[in-house]
Amino acid sequence: MLVAAAVCPCPPLLVPEVAAGAAPELDAARAACTDALGVLAAARPDRLVVVGPARGAGPESYPQGTRGSFRGFGVDLDVSLGTDDGPGPAGELPYGLAVGAWLLWRTGWSDAPVEGLGVGEPLAAERCAGIGRDIAARAGRVGLLVLGDASACRTLKAPGYLDERAEPFDAEVGRALGAADVASLMALDAGLARELKVSGRAPWQVLAGAAEGTALGGAMLYEDAPYGVGYVVAAWS
Repeated sequence: MLVAAAVCPCPPLLVPEVAAGAAPELDAARAACTDALGVLAAARPDRLVVVGPARGAGPESYPQGTRGSFRGFGVDLDVSLGTDDGPGPAGELPYGLAVGAWLLWRTGWSDAPVEGLGVGEPLAAERCAGIGRDIAARAGRVGLLVLGDASACRTLKAPGYLDERAEPFDAEVGRALGAADVASLMALDAGLARELKVSGRAPWQVLAGAAEGTALGGAMLYEDAPYGVGYVVAAWS
């Protein structure tokens, strides 16, 4: 069953080497991610599933040791999902899961085996929830690291330009994640999320499915929109 979850944003700018001179602007977000992973570790899961945006519809599975890279952002930095032993399985992590692998490396995760799962924008809410239910039905204590950004339309300089619907959408996302409100996460409008360039809708709905029937409570650790993109960090335990 699901025993805890950490919800984090996944912009490559979270990695200081990618952000370069702008790195201090996300120090608070990084600190909150560290705190969320601390809550996850304290729950002592038997296994950790890292769920993030996929390149396509997904679901895409990535075994422990799969490599990721930030070379596409001009940085000579590679990461590994959960371990640095050996060359790793074939394939490469999508950027969101690579950020997740970096967060685990940064916090020294060694508490449980790790696997990755990519879910994409085309997946319907119920399909995402079903994936989450399947994860939670596995034997033992399961933890989730859930990666995704809210809208990219909060300001004129945002990647998706300014959209007046973005702020209320993000406010509802933040409220639902902070309250561990499964029903509200399942009710997120997939069409609107697509228009607002939200990368986290499908991963959050996987979390919602996994958390059904549990008594997990939520805590909001960070909520802001630097660069016009909504970032939320929350911990469920």
